[in-house]
Amino acid sequence: MTPDTPVSETEKLAQLTLRLTPGVGDVLLRHLIGAFGSAASVLAARPGKLEKVRGIGPGLSQLILKKTAAPEAERLLERALREHVRLLFYTDPDYPDRMRRLYDAPTLLFYRGSADLNAPRTVAIVGTRQATEYGKRVSEEIVESLQKHRALVVSGLAFGIDIAAHRACLKASLPTVGVMASGPDVIYPAAHAKTAKHLAETGGLLTEHPFGTQPDPRFFAARNRIIAGLSDAVIVVESAKKGGGLITAEYANNYHRDVLAVPGDLRRPLSEGCNDLIRRNKALIYTDVTALEEALNWDTDGATAGKPTQAVLDFSAFTDEESQVLSLLRQGGEVHVDELAHRANLHHARLAPMLLHFEFQGLVKTLPGKRYALC
Repeated sequence: MTPDTPVSETEKLAQLTLRLTPGVGDVLLRHLIGAFGSAASVLAARPGKLEKVRGIGPGLSQLILKKTAAPEAERLLERALREHVRLLFYTDPDYPDRMRRLYDAPTLLFYRGSADLNAPRTVAIVGTRQATEYGKRVSEEIVESLQKHRALVVSGLAFGIDIAAHRACLKASLPTVGVMASGPDVIYPAAHAKTAKHLAETGGLLTEHPFGTQPDPRFFAARNRIIAGLSDAVIVVESAKKGGGLITAEYANNYHRDVLAVPGDLRRPLSEGCNDLIRRNKALIYTDVTALEEALNWDTDGATAGKPTQAVLDFSAFTDEESQVLSLLRQGGEVHVDELAHRANLHHARLAPMLLHFEFQGLVKTLPGKRYALC
């Protein structure tokens, strides 16, 4: 099944059943779909053939083929239909293309809204929850400058910079999507329920979590990878030394997205994060929209996008071990061969020819001191 193929109701139910089966995570699910072509084919497979897929033993094979998650999947589909929430599986034509090939992207998204997740131009605006009036004003100015480009603005619905960006978009009639760390029916923080309602009506609300999921600290960092993955560029407006905006910027750099940071007062703690990104060459300096236009090669009249979204690795073309090594390199930047072998749990005799093969493919480069990095 390809992303251009319309998804039948039978396949949707099979996808959801497979996704809800205990022991079947996102990575294994991708391998199963890759091996059998569709979720329905996985559920109809013979045990022996299913167990040939790495990570599938007799116990998990039996659990999958019993379709124990089917009743829950049916209830979830019915509720989604009732509450106007779309379930976007990674093979669905409307699943965000920018995320489809990311190794750690969720295989299933819950989406309420009308904004195009595959809009030609998408920008994330993120920053601290303790935003200053200056930070809020800059966020509003960025949104105003994006009007001529009709860019989709992505943020996290949080206090501070996030909500300032969302509200500025609503005021400017610019589409905006809030990515949540809770279920589609749980708005957090509750103080932003009114804004979230407007987003659902004119933009969108997106999450990887099913109905009823309450916000949890570990979900927020994971949520930030979706914000980064959806975007062509991430703009960090204000941030202390640590914060969610910096986590989003880190994901964006790992995904080879452009990162821009608004420089701030050297004496203000809420400028330290942005200034440090710039100092370490982890972000371009954002002074006005020209910096973004030049980074993404946008026409100043907003006509066409000259620079395509930077390519990301298609991990489905590699083995589990190869995918793991490439993912570690993407996350770690420059990595010593010993550390890479340790983290990947691979013997040097196995890792060395793999790295050489990647070099021949133009994926990996060797650096001084037995260090490796993605090209």
